[in-house]
Amino acid sequence: MNRKVLAAVALCLLVFSSGCLGFFRGPQPVDDERLDQAPPDGYEYEWDADRAAHFTLTENARFLAVYQVPANRSEITLYRNDGFGGTNAIDVSAVRYRYPNGTTISGGEFEDYGGSVRQTRDEVVVDLPNGTSGEPGRLAFTSSSTPKRFSLPAYDWVGGTSYEVVLPPQRSVDLPVFGNVRPGGYEARDQGDRVRIVWSDVTAGSVSVQYYLQRDVYVFGGIAAALLLVGLVGLVYYRRQIEELRERREEMGGKAELEDDDFGDDPPPGMG
Repeated sequence: MNRKVLAAVALCLLVFSSGCLGFFRGPQPVDDERLDQAPPDGYEYEWDADRAAHFTLTENARFLAVYQVPANRSEITLYRNDGFGGTNAIDVSAVRYRYPNGTTISGGEFEDYGGSVRQTRDEVVVDLPNGTSGEPGRLAFTSSSTPKRFSLPAYDWVGGTSYEVVLPPQRSVDLPVFGNVRPGGYEARDQGDRVRIVWSDVTAGSVSVQYYLQRDVYVFGGIAAALLLVGLVGLVYYRRQIEELRERREEMGGKAELEDDDFGDDPPPGMG
């Protein structure tokens, strides 16, 4: 076996072994710098929102989440469904925990209070800080979303079933083709230049909101109108060409009949 083959085998073994180690490796602590980040500029966590789960969507495809956590929970998990029956960990930053008395600590301080934030390939594991009473606290974090679409599972550990999603400014969900909200049974409320979507009872599945920028509708309408105009012009041109072709064929057919009649009943020249 030559050196090139040996080198290729060694490289394959190295890649395979590193992949296996990564696959079987347990939860790893999330970096404190990430946990202690501030929420996106111009946004704050809505700690006083009267919902078990509250989400504020930003214009750059991120969201701020505030969850009510039951007093009897010591650990929770955060993840997204991957569409194949599995889950993927979500990226979390600017993690905060607020105690019932209003005291708020950052994710980097969780260890000082008996908690931690760890991550695997499949989920983020949050060991909640030690409580000060039997009342539920609130967990907040910032994460990424998809442009013009927000979706998260309805976690079974959430301390209630009422949900609220606040869209970015000038966004809407009214038009069926451009907007879609699941599950049903929601109420959309206009508040200034933002729309609040509220569910009073979400118990399973996921919450998904597809929304659009209102000016996109006008842009799409203009493009559709332009395409329709081009189509009409093309149709008129096509029909005109057909008419001209028909007229030419009729003219050619008339001349052919006239030439045939010139011979009458006499035989062709030279045959009489």
